Amino acid sequence: MSPARSSVRRIAALLTGTSILVPALAGCGDGTGARSAEGEVTSITALDYYTDATEHAQWGELLDACGRTAGVKVEQTSVPGAALVPKVLQQASSRTLPDLLMLDNPDLQQIARTGALAPLDGFGIDADGFAEGIRSAGSYQGKVYGLAPNVSTVALIYNKDMLAEAGVTVPRTWEELKAAAAALTRPGRYGMAVDANATFEGTWQFLPFLWSNGGDERRLDTPEAAEALRLWVDLVNSGSMSKSVLNWTQADLHDQFTAGKTAMMINGPWRIPALNQQAGLNWDVAPVPVPRLGQTPVTPLGGEVWTVPKGPSKARQEKAAQVLACLNTSSSMLTLAEDHFTVPSRTAVAAQYAAQTPSMAAFAKSVEAARARTAELGVEWPAAATAIYTAVQSALTGERTPEEALRHAQQLATGH
Repeated sequence: MSPARSSVRRIAALLTGTSILVPALAGCGDGTGARSAEGEVTSITALDYYTDATEHAQWGELLDACGRTAGVKVEQTSVPGAALVPKVLQQASSRTLPDLLMLDNPDLQQIARTGALAPLDGFGIDADGFAEGIRSAGSYQGKVYGLAPNVSTVALIYNKDMLAEAGVTVPRTWEELKAAAAALTRPGRYGMAVDANATFEGTWQFLPFLWSNGGDERRLDTPEAAEALRLWVDLVNSGSMSKSVLNWTQADLHDQFTAGKTAMMINGPWRIPALNQQAGLNWDVAPVPVPRLGQTPVTPLGGEVWTVPKGPSKARQEKAAQVLACLNTSSSMLTLAEDHFTVPSRTAVAAQYAAQTPSMAAFAKSVEAARARTAELGVEWPAAATAIYTAVQSALTGERTPEEALRHAQQLATGH
């Protein structure tokens, strides 16, 4: 996610309107402030991975605002993304977890399985108005343990001038995508770009093609999965997509696009602030092309969920839950969306935001059908994700056919 704009003005507005939006929470007594054995709870701790200075400050402002509605000071700590889960597992073991914890949504089930998190319904918080995929991303074994104020996904970002010059309409289907990419390709420029690197980011980019064609991470060696992988192989083999996609990150795609070296790319809304700063770049966003006309793309759901870890003090948990509820009000969601170019998790708020921010409309629409990566396999998802990007690499290098690569992937994911 890119560093975002200052939100001081919107935080001030939030402070004046949040009190009526925070839902009543079970066990909060008469509203004079939850108390623990050691006295009144006046502060709670929060842990996240927003280490970027601007992003850390913006989240800090929102946590402060929501803390004031709950009558507590929120002491925010941020650690690098790669260090968060190991730190949380260590804290869970030593019973030193923070009062409020942010997790990347694919990591929630791993932490919930340890018993370290409290179900949110115990505090009177529900997920009404949230898209099904978003509820799923915050759930473990049928209970909601985390809620994401905002989410993200991917879409097709394209150069309007290049398409117009080539007489190409925005592709809606895979066949249209192949034709458009070929027509847009010329010396020094590829028609299409994806991130196919050997990381979970590469898997994330392939999922819209796998899922939209009826493929499934529970069984990777299917004709539907092979057809999706064949699409990427054909784009590379035809010269419409660079073989360098094997090493490109989503940031690299952005650089290729802004440099005019690719006409279309799969990427996320976090790229919009930087795209807006490119003078003379005429771009737009459309849904990821689907196998057949009339289908709805099924894209992966990104975003962070906020959770309430279990602890010895019920009063501290209740205060943390009040802050979490505040983060998930419509007002907070809209503030975060405007700052970070993300999609509000409440469907009605997402529609409102998309109407006022046209560049976010395709992302907001895609979120309605987006899937949580852990929805099918739960804590076993990382093994499948590794197998998927391994298959993509193998097929794009020509080491294996798509069918062979996916048979091998199935063996990697399941051991047979």
